[in-house]
Amino acid sequence: MLAGIRIYTSDIVWRQIFLDLNATVIDAPLLADVNFDDITPRTVISPIELKTLILSAVDKSKILRDIFGHDVLLSQIQAQIIILLHKTDGLNAAQLKQALGYPSDVATHSIDTAIYQLRKRYGRNFIENDGGVYKLGGI
Repeated sequence: MLAGIRIYTSDIVWRQIFLDLNATVIDAPLLADVNFDDITPRTVISPIELKTLILSAVDKSKILRDIFGHDVLLSQIQAQIIILLHKTDGLNAAQLKQALGYPSDVATHSIDTAIYQLRKRYGRNFIENDGGVYKLGGI
């Protein structure tokens, strides 16, 4: 779930949780993508909310540079969508909506609009929909 993300925390319980979620737990906060000790999660948090919290704390510009091969200027929601799809094997519409922080009972076209704009800019195959699951395709 968090593969490829280097996380630092001094809390032994969180360290084990992150290891169970396939994150790389490191012992030096300066080498981490995320210093979890600087983040204050709610006491009760779902796995997808935890994943969203971690991904939003990661340096987005570095991840986007790795994906595109150069710096890009994107809206916040476009960057979040690309990073979420890059870090997962894909998300269905409900999971993507939840990961972006939208309540499940709220109707919004923001995600559809952002995906449309990304496809228009980078090509129809940039974000693929395979059986209801959004995945990053090719640039």
